[in-house]
Amino acid sequence: MSRSPLIADAHAAREGGPDRPVTEVAVGVLVRPDGAFLLTSRPVGKVYAGYWEFPGGKLEAGESVEQALRRELHEELGIDIGTVTPWHVELVDYPHALVRLHFCKVSTWAGELQMRESQSFSWEQLPVQVQPVLPGTVPVLAWFAQEREFVGATHD
Repeated sequence: MSRSPLIADAHAAREGGPDRPVTEVAVGVLVRPDGAFLLTSRPVGKVYAGYWEFPGGKLEAGESVEQALRRELHEELGIDIGTVTPWHVELVDYPHALVRLHFCKVSTWAGELQMRESQSFSWEQLPVQVQPVLPGTVPVLAWFAQEREFVGATHD
């Protein structure tokens, strides 16, 4: 990937300096048949608590993106996902970490959503109604807008 990373909160110092490692993260973009997509809030006690994002989490040693996504969505949301379709990869430079987000679309899952980390959830359409949105989530909204030929703001 030759593109420059998305810089979140550019005014803030970067923990770990310029040579910090990249954290690999699997992200699930759950999409219902009506086109609504799932956003969850970051739990209290985590960086960017209260910001809205697509659910997922860090890859553990030896895990593939798909394995990590299956594990994380079961741990966080209590669901078992069906087919995982890799979609986009985005490098995001947050003040606390440099993360490579592996966005995967998921259109089938089993089980009822359970917010196991006391987070909130919202099924959204464009333009999203929940705020604030995590910086790494913003590109996904633009990709949805492009795919759906949506005209209008994707975020405030």
